[in-house]
Amino acid sequence: MKIAVLSGKGGTGKTLLAVNLAALAQPAVYVDCDVEEPNGHLYFRPKHIVQKPVCIKIPQVNPTLCNGCRKCVEHCAFNALAYVKDNLLIFDDICHSCGLCSLLCPQKALSEIDKEIGIIQSGRADDVCIHTGILHIGQATGIPIIQNLLLEASSADALTVIDCPPGSACIVMESIKDADFCLLVTEPTLFGAHNLSMVHDLVTLFNKPFGVIINKSIPGANPAETFCKENNLPVLGKIPYDKHLSILHSNGEIAVKHSETYRALFSSLLDAVIKEVRHETAPHS
Repeated sequence: MKIAVLSGKGGTGKTLLAVNLAALAQPAVYVDCDVEEPNGHLYFRPKHIVQKPVCIKIPQVNPTLCNGCRKCVEHCAFNALAYVKDNLLIFDDICHSCGLCSLLCPQKALSEIDKEIGIIQSGRADDVCIHTGILHIGQATGIPIIQNLLLEASSADALTVIDCPPGSACIVMESIKDADFCLLVTEPTLFGAHNLSMVHDLVTLFNKPFGVIINKSIPGANPAETFCKENNLPVLGKIPYDKHLSILHSNGEIAVKHSETYRALFSSLLDAVIKEVRHETAPHS
């Protein structure tokens, strides 16, 4: 069972929910797909870490074969190639590794080499396996790292919690494409309702079953809950506004390990999620 946790912006409580659900569900797998700013490992503090590089293919030119036809330059959608003063220049920082230039070159002057764009770190904390993707600064996209992360975790026979990047861009789409269920985390504000609308559109586009968790919930009506009611979105649970919980989380602690109150809170959320997943995946007559 793969559960993706996502939100329309950072700071909503996505990682708070993801790490506590994974800690409760042991054995479990926690996958941090927020490759531009991963922080789940700060809570689990995994041991026996194994590190692997993630590489993409970029072109290199053999100048003795290149005749300056510029066919590669004309067809590069990302302007990563230029022909200047009888030399083919390759700007690998904006190359998207599509491989088209080497395929089109009539002189076979272009080949491909590996370029490291990031790393994957894998380790364990108790009975949770933690996979973390880290994108090197300045790289164009983290999608290859996310693909490798999810492949790394695909063989596990345990509940998998995918901590997605914030927002609804391509890296989020890549993170949820194989998920069985999506948890949309929001806040009880107008901004929270707006960003909930974004990720709701995304999971609807991907035809993913989903449920909403309202974090920092306060008594009374709020814009996020109103949005859910108006659009018939299932609210699976609420995490109350709690200063002590915020302090624990900001100190890098997993709340369910420090309080029976929080353990009961997140256990009820996990039970609600599992029940909903089973309902969505059960055969319907």
